Amino acid sequence: MYAVIETGGKQYRVSPGDTIKVERINASEGAEVDFPRVLLVATDKGVSVGEPVVPGAVVKGRVLEQGKAKKITVFKYKNKSRQSRKTMGHRQLFSSVRIESITL
Repeated sequence: MYAVIETGGKQYRVSPGDTIKVERINASEGAEVDFPRVLLVATDKGVSVGEPVVPGAVVKGRVLEQGKAKKITVFKYKNKSRQSRKTMGHRQLFSSVRIESITL
């Protein structure tokens, strides 16, 4: 059994027991979270595709940790002009979530 959920503007294929890193969720570590935007649910009986979401389907998970990803370097410049160069760094906030159940 698996499902496709949408959170933080991205889509994730999840199964019970999976651990995923998603955009920061406003929940403390150890808290249970629901993902109501379920786009697809596949079971042994068949596949349910939402239009855009599957009615009544909910994916439940538990927040394992809140953190920051590795730092990336962002470098902007204008070609053939040494006037404009800019270097920045970015660390994306994330939540690590373990998927516990998929209900249809």
